[in-house]
Order: sequence, then C-alpha cells, then structure tokens
Amino acid sequence: MKQTLLAIGCILYTGHAAAISAGEYMAKVSDCAACHTAEGGKPMAGGKAFATPLGNIYATNITPDKTSGIGQYSYEDFEKAVRQGIAKDGHPLYPAMPYPSYARMSDKDIHDLYDYFMKEVPAADVKNKENDIPWLLSARWPLHIWNWLYVEDAHPDNRALKTTAQDKELLARGAYLVEGPGHCGACHTPRGVSMQEKAYDGNSDIYLSGATIDGWYAPSLRNISMSSEELKDLLQMGRSQHGAISGPMSEVVTQSTQYLTDGDLDAISFYLLSFNHKNSTPVAKDGSISYSPTDGKTLYSMYCSTCHGDDGKGKDFTVPSLVNNSIVMAKDPASLISVIYQGAQTPQTKGNISFRMPAYKDSMSADEITNVVNYVRGNWGDGAPPMSKDDVTKYKKAQE
Repeated sequence: MKQTLLAIGCILYTGHAAAISAGEYMAKVSDCAACHTAEGGKPMAGGKAFATPLGNIYATNITPDKTSGIGQYSYEDFEKAVRQGIAKDGHPLYPAMPYPSYARMSDKDIHDLYDYFMKEVPAADVKNKENDIPWLLSARWPLHIWNWLYVEDAHPDNRALKTTAQDKELLARGAYLVEGPGHCGACHTPRGVSMQEKAYDGNSDIYLSGATIDGWYAPSLRNISMSSEELKDLLQMGRSQHGAISGPMSEVVTQSTQYLTDGDLDAISFYLLSFNHKNSTPVAKDGSISYSPTDGKTLYSMYCSTCHGDDGKGKDFTVPSLVNNSIVMAKDPASLISVIYQGAQTPQTKGNISFRMPAYKDSMSADEITNVVNYVRGNWGDGAPPMSKDDVTKYKKAQE
C-alpha cells in the first residue's frame, strides 16, 4: 500500500476521515496558504507582508477571481508563474516565492495544483496590495538576470547510498518533496549576496546546512539526532517524545506537514536522515572553552529545570528534551535566545492540544539570558560555541 501511495502521488491523507483531491494535497505539501493567506483574511486571497531589505512586499491573490486573482490564467500562464516566476503579463515575480524550488515539480503536480486553484478555491475579490519598495529600487528587469543565474531544472540526487530498491524509491520521493514542493531549503539553506539559496539540492554540502531567518535560526537538517519515527511525529504533531517545534516552523506544521501521508512522511524522514555525516567541535578537554558562568546553573534551576529537568531530558511528548536538540546545538544561538526571550508554543494540530513555554523577556536581564544559554549549550550543545551578552542585546533591539 505504501509504495502504491508513493507512486500515485499520495492523494489521500490517512489521518483524516475524508479524502482530499490531489491538487489540495499538493497545495498543502507546497504550503501555499502560509504566504497567500493573511491572518484573518480569505483563503489564498493574499495580503500577507514579507519584510525585505528594500521594504515590505505583499503576497498576491491566487484565488480564481477574474479581476483580482488568477482567474484569467491559462494552465500555461500558471505553470510559468509557478516554475519560472513570471506573471501572466510578463513581469518577473519576486523570489520571495520559492519558484526555484517549484521548478522541480512534476507536470502532474502542477496540473493538479492548477485544477485545485481554478475549481476548488473560492474566488475572492480582494485587490492586491502595492509593495512598499521605493520606486527607484522597484525595477523588476534585473530579476530576469537573477532567474537566469539561479533557476534551473531539477536533476536527480545522485549521492551514492547502499540502498534496496524500496529505499531508493523512498530516497527519490523524499528528495522530490524536500527539494521541490516542500521548499525546505528556503529557510534551512544559507543565502548568498543576491539573496539566492547557496544550493538547491542534496548534492551540495551547503544545502540544508542551517540559516538565520527572521530572528530565528533554522537548524541544519544534515545532522538530525533522532529516529525516523520521532522525526515523523515532529512533522505530523509538532512534538515528539523528546522534542517540540517552535518558531516559524510551527506554522509549517499547522498548515502543511500535519497533512502529509504516512508514505510521504516516511520518504522525507528517510531522505533527511540519509545525510549521516555530522560536523561538530567537541568541548575542549583542557577547559579552555568556558560555557557555564557561575550563576548559569542557578538560573537554569530557577526557571527551566521544573519542566526540562535537571538532566535536560524534558517530559515525553510534552516538554522537549534539551539533549540532542537542534536549537541547542546550532552554531547560531538566535532560536534559543528567541525561545527564552519571547516564549514558544507547539503547533495546534488535529487531535493534539498546544503547549506553551512562557516568555522571560520581562523576568530575565540580558546577562541572565546569556548565562542560561551558555549553561544549556555547555551541557547539551555538543560543542556549540558560547555566546556573548552582545548577541542578546542585538536580538532585543531587533524586537523593539
């Protein structure tokens, strides 16, 4: 049954009583709602703001409304917009839309998406917002050059793995979902000077190696220290026996990955766990690297140990473990600072309530947050570098 689901594109979500169309399923895999549905707005009617160094840009209306949406788009127009980033009138779209990843999608999945948007999404006459980029900087013709440089057709992941025929099928499906519609690299891959992802597939060691986005550090997905089942739990429920999702990824779980079929969850976890090399710098045995200021342990005991435990192992399926936690082990402490400073909440998914960690921005000083972070990373960071008070200060200024 699993292989059949993989072969036909996984139309059913087995966790729900009713079947959904192939197009709706692909829209969830591609997480279209995350960008094109504003908070409190109509589904897929656009209006959500995205900050860029040049100013805010706003997601567009992609409902089948013929005036404000894409109701006038032919399949060819739709395919060109999704895969090449070119609108019906010929102007290039801003690459905030991950069309370099969508370029890898199959013809069938693009057709299914088109049918879904034209036949199932309710039309909404919601006009698109003008972007906030100054007109002198808003010229779009340079984006044609950007597309020529960075948008390419998909090519197979050819890493040499000793796998069975079934494993090769899982690897291929997982690579397709992660590199294509799932566009995981948009957050988890570092970006270059032109804001392009430095790599778009698993043939590069840079791909999915971790990146900072919106004040959070999206951790490397190349050194995941958990079982396949635990990884699948995180993607489907937002929490697992020892871990929990927080930050921007919480929205991804709520709107996208909780709807994945078991077959696709198997494929994604197999693909991600196939990156089996792990680069870390061990703590110096001579004690030359100091992670735990004197009061770090005291502060941890006061604020953190009640839930996470003195051993940092948390509570199964409720409080995430700090041991083998990607946020704790990340080179960039931004996500850990953010969780402590503004709190965190696990995703609300079908059949699972959300759990919240309180914010300590009004309870702890910058020095105290620094000490707690260094204590946690010193104990369970697997060689993660220490941070300074300046890191916290910069974060706090960015939130003001």
